[in-house]
Amino acid sequence: MKSTGDPAPKLRLLRAAAALLAESDGASVSTRQITEAAKVTAPTLYHHFGDKEGLFDAVVAEGFAEYLAAERSIPASGQPIEDLRRHWDNHVQFGLDHPQLYLVMFGNIRPERRPSTVATAEAFLEEVLRRAAAASRLVVTPHEAARSILAANIGVTLMLISETAEKRSLELSVMTREAVLSAVATDSEADPVTDTEGTPAVVVAAIALNAALQSSHPDQLSGPELKLFLEWLHRISSRSGS
Repeated sequence: MKSTGDPAPKLRLLRAAAALLAESDGASVSTRQITEAAKVTAPTLYHHFGDKEGLFDAVVAEGFAEYLAAERSIPASGQPIEDLRRHWDNHVQFGLDHPQLYLVMFGNIRPERRPSTVATAEAFLEEVLRRAAAASRLVVTPHEAARSILAANIGVTLMLISETAEKRSLELSVMTREAVLSAVATDSEADPVTDTEGTPAVVVAAIALNAALQSSHPDQLSGPELKLFLEWLHRISSRSGS
């Protein structure tokens, strides 16, 4: 089979839409701009993606897959809080490298509607935080920590994107990162009683045991017993009554 070296129309459409989105500076991109850049006709776009919105959904999906792959490629170092710093910094850098795509992925917020990208990113971060919990580094549950960290991470990234490159300072990111981490975790291997600023050691221990049990599902406990035990640990690890 003879190869011309020319990408398939579907791939050309994806590349053209991604490039136009990156260059749009927030302006609308027309179907005609996309098809001309991809050197295809409008019916070809409709055939592969249904409409322009379907094409942009595919571009966002590919961009998010790239973001998530980069997050998953960060290896666990054995230092859970340092790993969280690396994930935070990677998130910010992705946003600065792909500002228009990031705005669609994380900035397109509507009342009472949560983008699937945010939910997926939060679920991944919660996975990372379970390692920190199992190492007795969290003073809140992984779920609570994930929501707090991601909310701050997205907010900082959007603010940095909105600033001109010459005025942009990553010190804002570092300061916010450390403030959030200090609120949900302890970076020390010392006694949690002295390192969690008033959080009882039993809470830290319950969070750690909860995380360990959820990841290991020990054979020593039956399904109902494990469920009941995890419920008790969840009550202990809630700081509302402390």
